[in-house]
Amino acid sequence: MSRIVLLPSAYWPSVGGVEELTRHLALSLVSAGDSVEVWTCGPDDRAGATVEIRDGLVVRRFPFPLPATNFQAISRTATIGPRTIQELRRAVAAFRPDLLHVQCFGPNGAYATALARLTGIPLVVTLQGETVMDDTDLFDVSRVMQRSLRAGLHTAAAVTACSSFTMDDSIARFGLEPGRGIVIPNAVVLEGVEAEPDSTPGPLTSLGDTPYVLALGRVVEKKGFDLLLAGYAAMDPAERTADLVIGGSGAAMEDLEAQAEESGVADRIHFVGRLTREQVATAMAGATVFVMPSRLEPFGIVALEGWRAETAVVATSRGGAPEFIRDGTDGFLVDPFDTAAVARVLATLLNDAPLRQKVAAAGRARVEEFTWPIVTEQYRTLYRSVLDGRSARQRRKAG
Repeated sequence: MSRIVLLPSAYWPSVGGVEELTRHLALSLVSAGDSVEVWTCGPDDRAGATVEIRDGLVVRRFPFPLPATNFQAISRTATIGPRTIQELRRAVAAFRPDLLHVQCFGPNGAYATALARLTGIPLVVTLQGETVMDDTDLFDVSRVMQRSLRAGLHTAAAVTACSSFTMDDSIARFGLEPGRGIVIPNAVVLEGVEAEPDSTPGPLTSLGDTPYVLALGRVVEKKGFDLLLAGYAAMDPAERTADLVIGGSGAAMEDLEAQAEESGVADRIHFVGRLTREQVATAMAGATVFVMPSRLEPFGIVALEGWRAETAVVATSRGGAPEFIRDGTDGFLVDPFDTAAVARVLATLLNDAPLRQKVAAAGRARVEEFTWPIVTEQYRTLYRSVLDGRSARQRRKAG
């Protein structure tokens, strides 16, 4: 049994992929016999550390300020940063962790790196595509974060990434030594989708018996919903046998609504807002086809959710999805910038039920490989390797 601290960039009640991943990894580690705490960012840099219990897990929140280009931010970091380090060290004394594991590197990773250096606790860094998918392009514009990530990768006893695509980016741009990292994919809960913490499901827009193509995610440019909408509008009207449903919220919503009007298909497009976990499962199960049209996608957990629902999946060919989706067998890969190709694959699946059912069934079989017990054991194997290596070094030093 090990004592593990998971340090995600965000956690519940914030909602997103890293929050979901961290929660299920934590619960799976506990089920396997480990002790786990979650340490994450607090909502306000000016507040001190707080402790709460969620899902039976101790969740500690800390202010993680990082200097920016203005004096106020630098001053805030100089004042609050040392206090945060002290609070982190007190948390170490209280929990006595064997290992620190960063999920999705941000300010959380910078402070975890400093803590690992100060305490000698081994650090594991897991990259989830944050270097290419951050909505503000943080790692392109912030030298502080660039340096912090380089330091974290150098300090880490082990580095994992959700895909080879993500790993290769860390090698090319952030100094990770080739061969140091390993790929551990993401996962889904296979059965029994749980209620979302602190949420009250609202009514999901009912389409009656209308068939629909589904897309889900943050409604931002990187997710490519405008490219999907363009492909949908380009279809032959006779082959457009299903409506298009887009679930999610974000800054690009008004532009999408305008695009739908300009394309002449607004009456076939349904913007249903952010969906709870239960609503996602219901919407996936009811969809004729699920599409992940991202301009770039480091992995694509929603594709696994489509497989779980036994729905035919179409995914972007840009990023990590081609590493696990077998084109034409358990899904289809398409360049989202190729409007004609998007229209063609939609038309093919919507109008060929045997093909659609065959691909959907193959996806449902494949998702068995991406469950939390399997992925958690890969992390536990890595933890054991890191901790065994630390013990061997300590014995050599003592001798």
